[in-house]
Amino acid sequence: MQKYLYVQGHQQLPPKVVADLRTDHAGEVGAVCIYKGVLMFARDSALRDFAQHHLATEQKHLTRVKEWLPPEHFSRLLPVWKLAGFLTGALPALFGPRAVYATIESVETFVDLHYEEQVQDLKSHPELFLLLQTLQECQADEVAHRDEAATARGPLKKGFCLRIWCAMVSWGSRNAVVVCRHV
Repeated sequence: MQKYLYVQGHQQLPPKVVADLRTDHAGEVGAVCIYKGVLMFARDSALRDFAQHHLATEQKHLTRVKEWLPPEHFSRLLPVWKLAGFLTGALPALFGPRAVYATIESVETFVDLHYEEQVQDLKSHPELFLLLQTLQECQADEVAHRDEAATARGPLKKGFCLRIWCAMVSWGSRNAVVVCRHV
């Protein structure tokens, strides 16, 4: 028998779904901070437009996730996720647009896979169709962000330092999800 933790409207959410939503909330908080970090240091007008557009989308995602997850289930490490997000945007912005685009491409590649796991799990919960729909819409936006960043980065291969940075970003994203499921 499955235990349910939270009632959203008239829908009860299983503990695993609540844990997933906690990671989504923390991730969207971090994403908002990524773009704030980019905007603090970027001078390139095309990059600033890219960041402002994507910031608005991430703020919309954050609002939508908050509709499903009550504050008492937010990660207790939100200050850490905010700082990590800010640094993930600010540091590559110091090195220029290509570094930012590569970073966003790496982050969004991970986010697409993360949302896809949840989408597949939710397909076995027809009573959570509205949540499934919300996550699919967020996922589609994240895929568009990834593809836009990849196009803006251009066809040149990433240099050694940029490959290392992107690997660290992917590693950090994966491990943040692991921690966030519990804290």
